[in-house]
Amino acid sequence: MKLLVFLSLFFIGIYPSNIVLNQDPIPNHETFAIDSRHVNEKRVINVWFPEEYKNPTISFPVLYMPDGGIKEDFPHIANTLSKLIKSKKIKPFILVGIENTERRRDLTPPTSVSTDKEIAPIVGGSEAFRKFIKEELIPEINSKYRTSDEKGILGESLAGLFVTETFLLSPETFDYYIAFDPSLWWNNQQLLKDASNYLNAFPKASKRFWFAGSSAKDIFKNTNSLSEILSKNAVPNLKWNYSPEKKEKHHTIFRATKEKAFIWTFN
Repeated sequence: MKLLVFLSLFFIGIYPSNIVLNQDPIPNHETFAIDSRHVNEKRVINVWFPEEYKNPTISFPVLYMPDGGIKEDFPHIANTLSKLIKSKKIKPFILVGIENTERRRDLTPPTSVSTDKEIAPIVGGSEAFRKFIKEELIPEINSKYRTSDEKGILGESLAGLFVTETFLLSPETFDYYIAFDPSLWWNNQQLLKDASNYLNAFPKASKRFWFAGSSAKDIFKNTNSLSEILSKNAVPNLKWNYSPEKKEKHHTIFRATKEKAFIWTFN
């Protein structure tokens, strides 16, 4: 039984970086590399622009995403944003995708659970990865492109865990947070256990948080718990929305709910 539980958590954690179910057209984009002192390596960054960026007088909000490689989730998110912007369902955004190197290292906080530690040679590097985004990547994007002060982040599975952790531990980093099927089971649900304390210290600035949970048992019960915690710890300037998706599986929820996530978050 323990082996079955571990294998279930393992595949939930690795799914987005190893399996591609759809071949999405690659949109026009720019790519550059940035040397990071925080993660001690060179990172590849992909940047997509809405058509409106051709107007040199306008600055744009930025949406950041882990799992942002060309062979990862960057193409289908860029294409989705393009569709929604053209139909005027959301305002124009620049999309910044961060290509993975050691995904399970970057997206996980430390853990004391032995089975968690078995999913990769190194885990628990989310703090360093967050510093890379905050202190290196965001300033670089702001210096290279016409950006406004608004910014958001999205992620699924372990990237959803990273988004949720950033929302609770470092909420000033972004204005918008979107988490699809976050792996809140990590470290024996420690992030959920600490969530009320983080919410009690939440900043006064306006924030938006959208998250969804699929029918996967180890996901659904934890996203439900997060919804209950947010309800009990009302934060005045926080608008949040929980989308329970019982008809979706872990590998279908991202594509099934991304449009509703963007429309709610960015309007």
